[in-house]
This record gives sequence, C-alpha cells and structure tokens, in this order.
Amino acid sequence: MPQSEVAAVTEIGPSMPAQAVAVPAVKGRLGLALLVALVVGSIIGSGIFGLPQNMAVGAGAGAIVIGWAITGVGMLMLAFTYQMLAVRKPELDNGVYAYARALSGEYVGFNAAWGYWVSAWIGNVGYLVAAFGALGYFYPAFGEGNTGAAIVGASLVVWAVHFLVLRGIQGAAVLNAVVTAAKLIPLVLFIVLVAMAFQVSTFELNYWGDPKLGSVLDQVRSTMLVTVWVFIGIEGASVYSARAARREDVGRATVIGFLVCLALLMGVSLLSLGIFTQPELAALKNPSMAPVLEKAVGTWGAVAIYVGLIVSVGGGFLAWTLLAAESLFTPAGGGVMPAWLARQNDKGVPAHALWLTNGMVQLFLILTLVSKASYLALISLSTAMILIPYLFSAIYGLKLAWQGRAQAAATATAAAAESHPARDISITALASVYCAWLLYAAGLKYLLLSALLYAPGAAIYLLAKTQRAERAFTGRERVVLAVLLLLALASAYGLWVGRLTL
Repeated sequence: MPQSEVAAVTEIGPSMPAQAVAVPAVKGRLGLALLVALVVGSIIGSGIFGLPQNMAVGAGAGAIVIGWAITGVGMLMLAFTYQMLAVRKPELDNGVYAYARALSGEYVGFNAAWGYWVSAWIGNVGYLVAAFGALGYFYPAFGEGNTGAAIVGASLVVWAVHFLVLRGIQGAAVLNAVVTAAKLIPLVLFIVLVAMAFQVSTFELNYWGDPKLGSVLDQVRSTMLVTVWVFIGIEGASVYSARAARREDVGRATVIGFLVCLALLMGVSLLSLGIFTQPELAALKNPSMAPVLEKAVGTWGAVAIYVGLIVSVGGGFLAWTLLAAESLFTPAGGGVMPAWLARQNDKGVPAHALWLTNGMVQLFLILTLVSKASYLALISLSTAMILIPYLFSAIYGLKLAWQGRAQAAATATAAAAESHPARDISITALASVYCAWLLYAAGLKYLLLSALLYAPGAAIYLLAKTQRAERAFTGRERVVLAVLLLLALASAYGLWVGRLTL
C-alpha cells in the first residue's frame, strides 16, 4: 500500500498475536451532530413506513407490545455495548469488523465485514424498491417498485448518489443530516395526528391476537426480524469511528440515535393499532402508514406519507451507501480484503469500494426485475446477514467486560474502579443473549440463505491473502469455512428443488 494511505500501525486485540496492521488515512472529520444524523439516517429509512402492517401481519397488539419490550431492551444493551467498546477500545476502527477480528481472528473479522457489506447493499435495493413502490401511488407504471420503469428510475438514482458521494464524505454526511431532519417532520406529524384519533377500544379488541396467528411466543418471534430491520444502522457511528472528530462521540451518537428512533418506531407501530384492528392492519398495502393517516385525517395524510417515504428512503439510501463503502475500506487497509479497496480519491472517498458496492446494487436491481423479489423478502435477507456481525460485537464486549472484572479483582487502581465491570458484564451478556435470540427468531430459511451469500466471500479473502503472500486460513478457520460451505450447498440445493424461496 502506498505510504500516503497509511495513517497508523495498530494492534488488533488481546486475543490475537501482536501484529502490525496498516490503517488507511482518512480525510474529513465528523462531529457529534453528524454522527447522530448518520445513526438516525441509517435507521430511519423505508422500514418505519411499512411498520404497522409488517408487525400486525403475524401478531396481535399484546404480542407486539412484548416484541417492542424485548427489542427495546435488547437494542439498548447493544447500543450500550457499542458505546462501551468505543471507549474501551478506541484504537479499533470500523467496530463491526474490528471487534469480530479481535474476538476470533482475521477470517471471522472478514466475514463480519463481508456480511455487513452484503446486508448494506441488499438493504439499499430494498430501499429503492420501496421508494418506487411509493411513487407508484402517483405513477402506476412504477407498480410495486419492481417493474421495468421502476428499475430504470432506481438505476438513475443509484448512479446520481454514487457521483455525489465521490465528491466527498464530509459533504455527503452534511447532506445526510439535512435529509434526516427533513424526513423526521412527517413522522412526528403522523404520531401527533394519529394520537389525537387513537381509539382505546380498537387497540384492546382481540388484544392477544387471533388464534390462527399461533401462540404468543410465535407471534413475538414473527415481530423480531421486522424490529431488527428497522433498527439496523444502530452501529452506524461505530462503522465511521475512524472519521469521528472525537472518539467519545461515537458512543454518545449511538445511544442518542437509538433513543430518538425507538420513540419514533414504537409510536408509529402502537398508535396505528388504535386506528385499525390487527386484521385490518395486516391487510393494508404498504407503506401502511399512509392508509392509517388517511383514515385519521383524510386523503392529504396519505399523500404526506408517500412524499415523506420518498424523502426518507433517499436519505437512508445515502447513509447506507456511505456505510457500505466504509465497511470495505477499513478491512482492506487491515489486510483481509484486496488492497485496491482501501484506495481513496483526492476527496478522501474510498472510490473503489463505492464502485463495487453500487455495482452490486445495480446487479440486484436487475435480478429483482427478473425474480420480482418483494420488499419484505429483501429486508428479511438483509436482516439475516447482519445478525452474525451483531453477535460477534456483543460477545467481544462480554469478553472485554469479563477481563475487566478479573483486572478489577486483581488490582485496586482508579482505572479499574471506574470500569464498572459488573455493569458491563450485565449489559454485554444481555446483548449477547438478545443477538442469539434473534438468530433463533430468524429461522432456518434465512440463515441458510445468508450462508449462500457469506460463502463467496472466502474467495475474496483468499485473494487478499494471496496478494500479501500470507497464509489464508488457520486450522480453526478451515473448520469455519467448511461449515459455511456445507450450509451454502444445502441452501443452493434447497433453492434448486424449490424448498427455499425468497
């Protein structure tokens, strides 16, 4: 790597032998407000606009309340985990990748980055399908967002954003902050107006759901992938930690962004159950916020939501384009992805990573046209891909907290006393249990499909190691690779015979 691209030499973590890792230099620094906007902008995208129907399709009001309680606590613990890690391990940039690497080595770290990147660009395809589905309300040629006209329009958006981001990360982040502020307006308006029209009797009707929805546990499980999808992006500040003006702002932005989004998401989901009953909500066309507000205030409410969705998806797409490119950039500097992905243009943008990312978005848009893949299928697959990186982060946090407990017991230093090991263990343990629960809730189908997308990454990892004349897989990593390939083969077979579908 050229010397100009190397900023520092960092030791990856205590679980690995000391080794030098080249970290690409970055240009432009992000303050707390821009980091918060990245978190909120990446969380609040298209998901919230379909949330009333997406939650109600498999659960009654009581189960939805329980689902939000689990999600609220679990995601808060995950947010606190990212906050703790940002403070305890400030030398680790791009947390999702670096924490997994520090936990279990280079190949696991690579898979965390790879899974996060795949999740990001598949999610962006879902954003575009949702946006042009919303435009279909005004222009029927766009249909549900997966017609030929919609794919052409979406492709134009992809490359317009691509060339905008190439002009500079700082400028793109500022634009994201402006769009984030703009898209909060229709959401706050929805909550206020729907709260005024809320009917307690409608909310309480068949509170625990129709028996055909299954047990309360089954109903709660059905909400999990939806709630995780709408919260993906909670780690946004952590991914951009290398570009933070102050490292402590990374944790603060994560928690502030989480609390803002939790209030909005719960408000939209639960208040809608006081306008329509669960079966009525489940039957709505997405974005389901539109008919909910239309019933509360009239036709103009639906129009406001469709316009809000288009603005929101534009901001979400921009935020995730930034995050996707960054999720390749840092690992490339760390030696687990091809070195050319770490190259920046004269504006400090990881241009090669950006080209690859948007190239994959374009390819999947074309595949969406052929397969007619739905928005819900895309977001479910995107969510499944990100569960493993989340679990790695939580377990690494638990490992550090446990080590802190041992250190505090062995020493009486002020630093050890201030680390709050018991609190950190409780937080990271709950975050780990929550992430494991999410894998169970996702079900075998999406885990197999995600394995099919994880497996090709091994070739990229092998290429990166070959370029550096380094050993690609340790003995333990070969076991991980073998299991991953077996799951991918099982998934491919399931798709071939029709047992698995998107």
